Amino acid sequence: MRTSLDLPDPLFRQLKAGSALRGLKLKDLVAELIQNGLQRPSGLSGLRSRSPLPVIRKPTRATHPARSNREVESILATEDAHGRP
Repeated sequence: MRTSLDLPDPLFRQLKAGSALRGLKLKDLVAELIQNGLQRPSGLSGLRSRSPLPVIRKPTRATHPARSNREVESILATEDAHGRP
């Protein structure tokens, strides 16, 4: 089957050089790479990993004091200075 792909120039040059070094036609190398990618256990899901779902906790009755930006910066600077998270 014939198809068209728009590839960045550096990637195309890398594919072209790789096919020449392996003595393959460009189309054969691309087909091989795609086939290998599809045979991975994760299939196409490995192309883009999804972020985990957020953890939703039950609400607590704890209150948090309101802080100004200056107070937050001071707290973060102190933590950085002491190497604590």
